[in-house]
Amino acid sequence: MHDRTEMLLTAPPFGLLMRLSAPNSIAFLIQSGVSLTEVWFIGKLGTTSLATIALVFPLLMLTQMMSGGALGGGVASSIARAVGAGDLERAERLVWHSIAYATAGAVVFLLVFMIGGEYFLGFLGGKGDVLGQASLYCLVLFTGGIFIWLLGVLGAVFRGMGNMQFPARIMVFGAFIQVPLSGTLILGAFGAPQLGVVGAAVSAVVASLITSAIMIYKLSLGGMPVNLKRSACVFSRDLFADISKVALPASLSPLLTVATIISLTAIVGSFGEQALAGYGIGSRIEFLMVPLIFGLGAAMTALVGMAIGASNVVRAEHVGWIGGACAAAMAGVIGVTLALTADSWIPLFSTDEAIHASAKSYIQIVGPYFAFQGLGLSLYFAAQGAGFMFWPVLATCVRIILAIGGALLLAFTLELGLNGVFHAAGLAMAMYGVIIAGSLKLGAWRSGLQ
Repeated sequence: MHDRTEMLLTAPPFGLLMRLSAPNSIAFLIQSGVSLTEVWFIGKLGTTSLATIALVFPLLMLTQMMSGGALGGGVASSIARAVGAGDLERAERLVWHSIAYATAGAVVFLLVFMIGGEYFLGFLGGKGDVLGQASLYCLVLFTGGIFIWLLGVLGAVFRGMGNMQFPARIMVFGAFIQVPLSGTLILGAFGAPQLGVVGAAVSAVVASLITSAIMIYKLSLGGMPVNLKRSACVFSRDLFADISKVALPASLSPLLTVATIISLTAIVGSFGEQALAGYGIGSRIEFLMVPLIFGLGAAMTALVGMAIGASNVVRAEHVGWIGGACAAAMAGVIGVTLALTADSWIPLFSTDEAIHASAKSYIQIVGPYFAFQGLGLSLYFAAQGAGFMFWPVLATCVRIILAIGGALLLAFTLELGLNGVFHAAGLAMAMYGVIIAGSLKLGAWRSGLQ
């Protein structure tokens, strides 16, 4: 067995998680900064552009969560289990299956948008200039989507073999490409054409193209536990199924999560463009937390997957509890801090009083629930490593029912208005974390191995 693999299977979990997650967490924090910087650039263009980015944000998140979270989680889990079992030939064949899945995912997303994308954006409340800008943004994003999907799964390949540093460095490099390019194209700086919101889509595609190409080159060089070899390009139903058994149920989670965001976006949109713009700022700030948890969760996927591959379920559960506790603490601190300092950071995005009020209300109501989101999301990634996704999917289903049903009940039946929508979102987030943590306590991963 490779020395590094042996270390990953035996070292104390807490210190190992901290070492492995630190590069990813820093990289994903920087990547979140990219997202917020783009909102700051777009905020310079006015309320219409802010409403546009709020409208398309769920679709951007869906693409990233499906490629890096659902499919990426399936890839990392499969490779980690193969490495944990000492079957490196299987792991290298899985790399090619991952690339094939990424290509198929990008094509499917593009076709679906071409067929019904504009109608869908209109359903969410897009009209006039907002709808036109949103449609063009999505067309650019999905046309170049193959590079975003490749970036997600190739990063998962590295994380599956326990290499967290390289994909983290590549993400930071990509951020240094995307931020100046976004500013240039959104605002039309340095003589470039002012593309507005569409410039953010162009910069995302270009940065993903460059960084995914670097990852392919690195995998082709050799010298790692798992490499990209032409001789391993042999497809089989068994290996596609191995990725799918995690990726398919895991894909329901981002689909339902984004469906929740989309539904809440539509409900909030009924309160007006300024309420929608404020919600867009608040929800983007919320997703500042998600990449941080993803950094820790990616390490949990790899370590849990390797432990399960080595038939050590006790270690897998230990990793899950330690990682979940760390994620809950980190997310909780972020949520409370953002809620207490709302008046300090919201004006960075908009000085409109109605937008400010909407964003402030959202973060002060939902922020305290972030600890539950951190707990649930980190254990979701750990469950991917275990290869048992029933309870995370169930928790996500419960969350969307509570969020949407609660929003309609509190906002309109009980006449709590916009604040009712936000209270429902927070309570649903709490239930999500409780259900996933409860399933681990009851031995869900042990049941999955029987």
